[in-house]
Amino acid sequence: MGTDYVHGYTASETRRLSEQAETLADLLHGDTHYAPGSRVLEVGCGVGAQTVQLLTRSPGIALTAVDISEESLAEAKRRVAVKVPDAQVEWHHGDLHDLPYAEASFDHLFLCFVLEHLPEPTDVLRTLRRYLRPGGTITLIEGDHGSAIYHPRSAAAQAVIECLNVSQAEAGGDALIGRRVQPLLTAAGFTDVVTHPRTVYADQTVPHLVDGFTRKTFIAMVGSVRDRSIATGLSTPAAWAQGIRDLERTAEPGGTFHYTFFKGVGVR
Repeated sequence: MGTDYVHGYTASETRRLSEQAETLADLLHGDTHYAPGSRVLEVGCGVGAQTVQLLTRSPGIALTAVDISEESLAEAKRRVAVKVPDAQVEWHHGDLHDLPYAEASFDHLFLCFVLEHLPEPTDVLRTLRRYLRPGGTITLIEGDHGSAIYHPRSAAAQAVIECLNVSQAEAGGDALIGRRVQPLLTAAGFTDVVTHPRTVYADQTVPHLVDGFTRKTFIAMVGSVRDRSIATGLSTPAAWAQGIRDLERTAEPGGTFHYTFFKGVGVR
């Protein structure tokens, strides 16, 4: 697993991930609960934004959190120490293709916004499946940038979103992976796979979603690839500025924004 994280390892990206996790906590994690004492493996824990959700919603679990970035792992440890100081967490810095665990070591496996960055997601899932005990579950959550529907419609805004999609593909990922959650889990050998869309819709009647999702999650995510997009010729400074201005109109009175995540659960 490489470290070419398309959004960058920056303070602004850490803030974006935190905003995303807090804004979408109930939507994405409201029905994820593990029994006390369950052995849970979180792969790609990043800065710990989702880790905190796991620990607060399933108190008493024995969580192992893995990430390839030492900087992200350090931030995750700090975040958990502040938010969930009594949590039982084993931290591991390493590549998900080469984890030091025996087969069937865990009761549950959790991945959130991880596979979108990887070139061979089915192979990754097959590799991780062996760490689950028979009958253990996997929970997989991914977004799909192709589900972004907004008003006012704008070709310039769509162009900067496409820059994000292309940048992610060039880094080896898939910005449209959400729609593939069910077939990916099935191809990797999981059974009883159930997948549901989790939709965010924001307009001026729900200002917390306008601010927390439209502005601080989605537009911030697009903004993270500005320099990369201009450097590679996908956009120009003027075109980028226009596209972001038009996206910001969707967060103003009269604007609307829609996006869909996909959450799948399967059994080994």
